[in-house]
Amino acid sequence: MKLKWGSKKMNEMDVVGHLTELRNRLIVTFSLFILFFIAGFIFVEDLYAFFMDDIDMELMVISPSEIIWIYFRMAGLVAIAGIIPVLAYEIWAFVKPALTAHERKISLSYIPFLFLLFLGGLAFGYTMFIHLIFPFILSFSGGLFKVMLTVGGYFTFLFRITLPFAILFELPVITMFLTTLGILTPDYMIKIRKYAYFILIIICTMLTPPDFIMPIIVSLPLILLYEVSIHLSKIVMKKRDAGSGSLTQSQ
Repeated sequence: MKLKWGSKKMNEMDVVGHLTELRNRLIVTFSLFILFFIAGFIFVEDLYAFFMDDIDMELMVISPSEIIWIYFRMAGLVAIAGIIPVLAYEIWAFVKPALTAHERKISLSYIPFLFLLFLGGLAFGYTMFIHLIFPFILSFSGGLFKVMLTVGGYFTFLFRITLPFAILFELPVITMFLTTLGILTPDYMIKIRKYAYFILIIICTMLTPPDFIMPIIVSLPLILLYEVSIHLSKIVMKKRDAGSGSLTQSQ
């Protein structure tokens, strides 16, 4: 009974230790988020000028709160992009004790690609918005009325389009990480392929104007990304199985 009580006490101490570590990592992540946010706040004017170069119109401000809003939105976008590799590393460091040496090495190498793919997704979403979605919507105005947009309305719509694409572009790295841990397999991804296609088209339908062709055009790169993820999952699976086989033989 005494041994049992001691074991229970040890388990409670482990739980407290893990929660303390999680809290510390969240504090570090949040602190760096604030620093990135401040950096983004400083360069808001440059970011605003960058976005405005691609549209041939002036945006209006109808209330002082919109000025503050655009500063916070721009700075928040910078902070989100900057914190992704930090957050990924903190998650990796938290689960590291449960990983093998091979899993630690492989999964750690995925972190830079999370950041790069996030930026790639933002660039893709922004390109779709500027060259397809926004012109398509403006075409409905015809010559009937003059289009006048507010800063808040324009950037709300812009971020609603681009951010989901940035998240979806993380699919290859997430797939490789889950395959490394043995949670996901390429066979399962192939099995649910038609459902994944359907979900991607639905998401694109929600993000693009109500047109039959537009969601299909936008979803094609995402479908290609899903196929790339299946191929990468196969590669990771093959290396994982080869590593397991060699380890078994050495034992």
